[in-house]
Amino acid sequence: MSYLARSVSPRGTPAAASLGRGLRLGSRIGTAARSVRRTSGLAVFVGVWTCGLSIIAHGTETKMRAVVDPVSGGVDLFEDDQPVLRYNYRTVEPPDSVLEKVSAGSRKYARARSNYIHPLYGPEGEVLTEDWSVDHPHHRGIYWAWPEVDFGGIRGDLHALQHVFARPTGAIELTGGETSARIEAENLWQWEDKTPIVRELATIIAHRTTEHGRLVDLKFQFTALEEGVKLARRGTEKYGGLNIRLSPVKGLQLVHHADLPNADPRRAWSDSVGVRSGGSSSVGLAVFESSTNPDYPGDYVHYPDLPWFQPTFPRAGTRYELKKGKPLTLRYRLWIRRGGQVDEVEYVTQWRGLNETKPQVP
Repeated sequence: MSYLARSVSPRGTPAAASLGRGLRLGSRIGTAARSVRRTSGLAVFVGVWTCGLSIIAHGTETKMRAVVDPVSGGVDLFEDDQPVLRYNYRTVEPPDSVLEKVSAGSRKYARARSNYIHPLYGPEGEVLTEDWSVDHPHHRGIYWAWPEVDFGGIRGDLHALQHVFARPTGAIELTGGETSARIEAENLWQWEDKTPIVRELATIIAHRTTEHGRLVDLKFQFTALEEGVKLARRGTEKYGGLNIRLSPVKGLQLVHHADLPNADPRRAWSDSVGVRSGGSSSVGLAVFESSTNPDYPGDYVHYPDLPWFQPTFPRAGTRYELKKGKPLTLRYRLWIRRGGQVDEVEYVTQWRGLNETKPQVP
């Protein structure tokens, strides 16, 4: 299996390079590619590339693939010709159409953002997530962020985009194949968009659909670059962690289960069910936490009126300090499927698939 990576100039003239199973992209869009370094089974782009780059199957047909959109810089994952999700790696500016509708008091939250998933698609192409909502313009599909990030005696808000922002470094690797497509991306949390305080590695793996639905695995590693960086939920009791802002849902049901604290194993999951944007039948979007996550299981927080839900991190009433050289690792699995709420046996099967088998995200 190989890929054809095509770098497109502003005038649309392609400069093609035959690549291996993976691809590493440079740091900025809009400038000329500097060099290509080949390694065994992997092609690495070092530096920068032209205004866009696409990856298409070359030779053997690829079932799952990753494509860099030349306009937005977002990475789209496809199963055959059906879109699975977009990872917005490059910074996304607020659309004028949104700014016109956002109230004056909320306009400070309509900030340029990156490092999130939107859209996430359902089995029939339904859009499951929401971005640039007028009521909460900082909500952005599926994103991993905390409303209280302490550094240098000041409290920032990665969730609402105040003082601290996740910005792409350009170090991103894409892989496709018969059964899965994968994104590995590096971001830096920058204080006041200047000082890097946390290095983040995000891994997103979309698996080929089966009779049970589609799985998307998420893994995040956060390593402090400065001393004294602490994460907390809003007021240490409310929301913070893996955030899921849903598109409008007809007949919404939000489902949560957590075994009693003395259960062994202790299983937990959250689900959202209903008819999604662009669809005519019910679709389920569930989230499972890895039992290896610190403070597992997180509390369940939901706001049906938005709609929005999440498993939280860290434990209520605490602040988690990130350490230099000691990454915090959080893993989750999304389960997308046709139909409504399922019985407990099916949820348990999915929980066990994440927690009692070899990890899908190394």
